[in-house]
Amino acid sequence: MSLIQDQQIKGLTVRDLMIPGEKVAHVQLNNPLEHALLVLVKSGYSAVPVLDTSYKLTGLISKTLILNHILGLERFEMERLPNIEVQEIMEKDIPSVTEDLPFMDALKMVIDHPFVCVADKDGIFDGILTRRAILKRLNRNFYEDRQKEKKE
Repeated sequence: MSLIQDQQIKGLTVRDLMIPGEKVAHVQLNNPLEHALLVLVKSGYSAVPVLDTSYKLTGLISKTLILNHILGLERFEMERLPNIEVQEIMEKDIPSVTEDLPFMDALKMVIDHPFVCVADKDGIFDGILTRRAILKRLNRNFYEDRQKEKKE
């Protein structure tokens, strides 16, 4: 990568790469697991953020958490889904970042997670930063750099 592009990448913040909260599938604390599973299946995601009624980030819910919770001895006990709320089984200890965090710091966080949630200082959900968004940006910069090298 050229020095100019290296500086452009280092100058990025989470804000430059994140997907805004309005475009992110999510569920609320008191939603039944049946609703959460429907959101997960319809969206195609393996996990989504859990928000309270004031849009404060409170955790993550995933297909794996739901299925593990309704797994019986011989079958999935699907009839339990409407009677269990998301807040009962969601993962509460989740990584999150702020919009102004430098790209290079956020990059370290998505090594172990397909996405990290973005929240403001009060915990209000702002969006997500995905590995995909980061890889797309790096690929674009790499491709542009290669094109410049070919012209020179």
